[in-house]
Amino acid sequence: SSYIHLKNAHVKNKGQFETVIPTEDSVITEITMTLRDWGTMWKQLYMRNEGDLFHRLWHVMNEILELRQQVLVGHLTHDRLSDIKQHITARLDWGNEQLGLDLVPRRDFSMVDPDEISITELYRLVGSHTFMLTYIERFFVRLNKQGLPKSPEKTERQCTLFVVSLDLFRVHQGHVLEIYIKLKAYYVHRCNAESEWYQIHDSIIRKVGSRYSHIGTNTGLNVSLQLLHGDMEQIRKDYMRLFTRNVSITKRLGFSDIIIPGEIRNDLYVTLERGEFEKGGKSVARNVEVTVYLLGGDGQGLVCCGSGEPGVDEHRSFVLYHSNSPRWAEQIKLPIPLEMFHGTHLRFELRHCSSKTPLSKEKGEKKLFGFSFVPLMQDDGRPLPDGTHELIVHKCEETADLQDPARYLKLPFSKASLQPGNNQTIKNSKESFWIQSSLCSTKLTQNGDMLDLLKWRVHPDRIIDCLPKLKDIDGTEIVKFLQDTLDTLFGILDESPQRYGLKVFDCLVHVINLLQDSKFQLFKPVMDNYIENHFAGALSYRQFLFLFFTDDKLFLQYKGISPITHTQAVFLRSFPTVCCELLKIFSMREVANLARDTLSSLPALTHTDCPLQAVKLQCMAKTVDSPLYINPESRCVLLPVVLRLLHTHLQEQRELVLCANILTSMLTLNTPATECGVSEEVNLVMESLSGVLLRTILEYFSKLNNKSDVCVFQGEFVACLLTLLQQLKDKEYQQLLSRFPTKDELTSFLLQLFTVFRILIRPDMFPKDWTVMRLVANNVIITTILYLSDTLRNNFLNEKFDFKVRFYIYYSCGSIWVRSLSQICIEHLWSHMTGAYKSNVWCCLPGDYKLNLIPTLIGPFMEVTLVPQMDLRNVLIPIFHDMMDCEQQRSGNFKQVEAKLIDKLDGLMSEGKGDETYRELFNNILLKKIERETWRESGVSHIATVTRLMERLLDYRKKKKTSFAHIVIVTFQNFYKTELNKEEMYIRYIHKLYELHLKAQNYTEASYTLLLYDELLEWTERPLREFLTYPMQSEWQRKECLHLTIVHNFDRGKCWENCIILCRELANQYEAYYDYRNLSKMRMMEASFYDKIMNQQRLEPEFFRVGFYGKKFPFFLRNKEFVCRGNDYERLEAFQQRMLSEFPHAIAMQHANLPDQTIHQADAQYLQIYAVCPVPENQDVLQRDGVPNNIKSFYKVNHIWRFRYDRPFHKGTKDKENEFKSLWVERTTLTLAQSLPGISRWFEVEKRELVNDVFPSTSPPSKQSYNHKHRHHNLSMLNINPLTMCLNGVIDAAVNGGLARYQEAFFAKDYIANHPEDGEKITRLRELMFEQAHILEFGLAVHEKFVPQDMRPLHKKLIDQFHVMRSSLGIQVCVLLHIPV
Repeated sequence: SSYIHLKNAHVKNKGQFETVIPTEDSVITEITMTLRDWGTMWKQLYMRNEGDLFHRLWHVMNEILELRQQVLVGHLTHDRLSDIKQHITARLDWGNEQLGLDLVPRRDFSMVDPDEISITELYRLVGSHTFMLTYIERFFVRLNKQGLPKSPEKTERQCTLFVVSLDLFRVHQGHVLEIYIKLKAYYVHRCNAESEWYQIHDSIIRKVGSRYSHIGTNTGLNVSLQLLHGDMEQIRKDYMRLFTRNVSITKRLGFSDIIIPGEIRNDLYVTLERGEFEKGGKSVARNVEVTVYLLGGDGQGLVCCGSGEPGVDEHRSFVLYHSNSPRWAEQIKLPIPLEMFHGTHLRFELRHCSSKTPLSKEKGEKKLFGFSFVPLMQDDGRPLPDGTHELIVHKCEETADLQDPARYLKLPFSKASLQPGNNQTIKNSKESFWIQSSLCSTKLTQNGDMLDLLKWRVHPDRIIDCLPKLKDIDGTEIVKFLQDTLDTLFGILDESPQRYGLKVFDCLVHVINLLQDSKFQLFKPVMDNYIENHFAGALSYRQFLFLFFTDDKLFLQYKGISPITHTQAVFLRSFPTVCCELLKIFSMREVANLARDTLSSLPALTHTDCPLQAVKLQCMAKTVDSPLYINPESRCVLLPVVLRLLHTHLQEQRELVLCANILTSMLTLNTPATECGVSEEVNLVMESLSGVLLRTILEYFSKLNNKSDVCVFQGEFVACLLTLLQQLKDKEYQQLLSRFPTKDELTSFLLQLFTVFRILIRPDMFPKDWTVMRLVANNVIITTILYLSDTLRNNFLNEKFDFKVRFYIYYSCGSIWVRSLSQICIEHLWSHMTGAYKSNVWCCLPGDYKLNLIPTLIGPFMEVTLVPQMDLRNVLIPIFHDMMDCEQQRSGNFKQVEAKLIDKLDGLMSEGKGDETYRELFNNILLKKIERETWRESGVSHIATVTRLMERLLDYRKKKKTSFAHIVIVTFQNFYKTELNKEEMYIRYIHKLYELHLKAQNYTEASYTLLLYDELLEWTERPLREFLTYPMQSEWQRKECLHLTIVHNFDRGKCWENCIILCRELANQYEAYYDYRNLSKMRMMEASFYDKIMNQQRLEPEFFRVGFYGKKFPFFLRNKEFVCRGNDYERLEAFQQRMLSEFPHAIAMQHANLPDQTIHQADAQYLQIYAVCPVPENQDVLQRDGVPNNIKSFYKVNHIWRFRYDRPFHKGTKDKENEFKSLWVERTTLTLAQSLPGISRWFEVEKRELVNDVFPSTSPPSKQSYNHKHRHHNLSMLNINPLTMCLNGVIDAAVNGGLARYQEAFFAKDYIANHPEDGEKITRLRELMFEQAHILEFGLAVHEKFVPQDMRPLHKKLIDQFHVMRSSLGIQVCVLLHIPV
């Protein structure tokens, strides 16, 4: 049964286009809408067998429903409700991302309506979904062979608490959704190549599937995850059970973006990166193991592989098999106490692990061959610097030599520590060992200037140099040692106030200003606590006050800035705050006038290096964000000042980030109109900034080398421009355009505007899931063009056509990127277009303009019609008819339209655009349009050509990832060459086919394919333009390059006879140009091919005839038969299985008879497959005596046009005693359209011939025996088994009965008397038997020579059976000769 529940709602825009908005919580509404969309797509995941995402999405949907129920109950506190909403939106964002849906902009967990906020605010909301990557330590868990924890009783080792920055969850909730899932199964991966193990994580993240693989679908790692909110102190209170179990804490590598006071860390992270070692006198590379020790002091138990495992005394790396350049990328953690850093060092012992004995043994199996070391503290008191260190490998073969570290600590430890001219002896400087170190310490600093300042008492002579350097030290280092820094500064002040007072006070001001940064705001309480509890000393107080009141020059000595400039900088930093305080005393307009006068009095431009530039903009940014600017009354006063400053900086291209932030904040305001009026504000902004804003956008994009380099501030400029254009109406547009006094200025402005529009319609302008942003931008572009249409028509209709062409290029391109929008967005966008815009834009153009626009606009119009929107297609497809008619009237044909349509259609449909519905609609609409045209006949032919091209393109798209893609490409080649005569497209598809063959390692077919392009070229010096991957070169050079590439691929395919032909042709050219150097190389290459023919063995491939019957096959296979050249070692059974896997719904036919029309017209797929024998064309080589079999083998299976298949059948009554008496053979000869091998492994059968014969063909084993006979002359028998099986199969013929059956059937006197017409055939049969006996006798002689001792009984049995066979031949035995071996 169905139930209806009425919900409260309010209606917006009542009428035809009304919108019903439920009054319930917006998060609940979004859940309902999203889960409906997910439900359909979730079922599709099941149908596509994407089980992993299917189950993950199922868990998330259930969890969302549970959370939805909690929200609906309404018994939650405000904080808990906020957490749950955050939880829900995180899951919704994750699911949308996984399913490829659009990004949803939100504010306070609620979806926003793009029509109710400014575009700048929308851009900020959408752009805030940015993923930040945080690196943390490794969590280490040891498992046994069964996949269970090695120490199950120690549960604290199986779980950990990851400490991640809070900003990660605030910035992009969708990417952290994995943490919410309670149980997740992860695949276990393995590296395909051991040498790539060091980057397996990067390969998995980047999805480089060629470098790794899954161990198995049934193998995985189950991990339970839960997200805990709050800082560490809060977590300890809320989850006390975790810390009572001593759960490990996995910390972040490095400090958080916001430094937290009181955090104490002293962790050194060392990564074993790689090594370069020599063989050490061995024939193969070493198996190197690295053992790490922390020595000096009590360093026991401080070496950690990661959190979760207790520290150990040593760490052993994994071993890469036979690699002198191993790469490990193993990271270890050393939580070293502060007091241990001095005098402590790391030692890396390098051992070779023998592969001949088990590696588990400790003694005698791992031989020490060297070591490296590195001290943790440098001579100047600084710890080991972060970064990569190339350590020296010192030779050492005895562990006893390392017992006393003092013996080697005096040696140089790294290549960087070696001084020029150093005479210290290093036995082998070629070997190196690389490590990477990273220190995360709140007690140690790697900054030398900071260390010199803190240790000022040790070197008092350095104080005068250390104090000015404090301003150059990174703020993170200062706040880590804030109390020590302040103690140091006041200590220096007490030491010598007259000498150091000014510099100390300058440093104190710098430290106080540093705490104003948001990154260090948490240290303000630390400063307050220091002033209250630690700041002491009467002299310090007195000196501090004296300097503050008497020496104003202190404020002015700031990095060489003039006193006036520095005073202005200090004033500007505090001015916005002062204005806010003044609002408590004075009226809004009075304060606004004061701010306007003050800011206007500052000089607009200063020199480039002056920091006052940034300070002025920072002051302006704070002012714009303050209540003083938000108020409409005061905004009217301040706006001209702000615009003047922005115009100046944009004109000079300075401080663009700050300018973008200010302009975005200005336009984000959405306030009602006042006496000043929103319209006047917009006009003022457009008048002041429109020109410089367009130039800024264009100049920045012109500098980009990569379209993906669009930065945040540039996107904000684009959003600002769109916001301004969105707020303009017809009146404002007319006022804007009227400000250009000359037509040239107006032309320049419009061209800049349309150029920006062209940039905005690029598919990669915004991320692919920013559909809302794309839709809003598209609406603004269309609206702007409509507002400008009257001006363009009035000003440029009769002007020179060049501008009009450019304008309509951009105008028509305005709809191009509809292709990237969803169906709902397309319908929404289409509903906003007027009827005149849909149908009349093109028709209103004069005929001459249309002819000039046709080459440019066919592509954009074609791309728009490929969008799956029926109304869009119905309106725009008839434009192609109008284009054809225009060109027909002008030129008497429409070849230009045809050529452009075919070119654009090929590119667009190859990218995945278009469908079968479009093909039918295109054909029907245009055929209907040309019914009454005088050129109807040529039009029908053109439409049929384009429609056939669409059909082939759609089939290619379906099969381009299958093994039949090359067949479709071959049809394309023939289509472009024969029907369209388009050589360039023909060449492009040649190279597509070539790349496809190379990818499949079909090197012979790749060579034949590239040879098609080679045959189009001549040995001339005609210059050729740059094309595909070929540079600009002469025709001779390109043909030479092609020849060499084809020879290389023929060589890889072992078609050396073809290589020789091409080498001879190249040699003739070199000889004609007296290029003897290349001629010599070519002759040597040719000679090498002869050697390969004689010395290397080549496989003879199998050939298979395949028939595709039924209407379910694509048109290029339907009811056709092909012959396929099989893969290496591929036999009939394997080939059949491969075909059935390509067509899983096909029915395999079990007979070789030709199917009738019932099968042809069936709504199914039928496959008929059987093996065929090649019929060589070059019989002279094969029949000539003395030609080695290595040469003959090539001609047996190459350049084959005809294939033979013998189908045995019984004529008349079958003789049960001897079936050979009634056995006949139906021989079918298949002739192909092209020879095999060729540009494809598949070629269609062009002709069939049937021949009936009474006798079966010569037994194949006889041929095999003959091959073994000739092989014996050239090489020794390395493997006797093939000859043994061949002899046994012929002599001991258990299946067919051997020669006796033939004698009984055809040599009987009755048969000879009753069938005199078969006399010649009987004679031929007798000759073949004698020849077979001769070959078998020779084979037995060879077998006798090479047969091993354990096979002697089988050999004796074969000899006995052979004598019986000879005896059965009767008097014919006497003609057999004994040929001794």
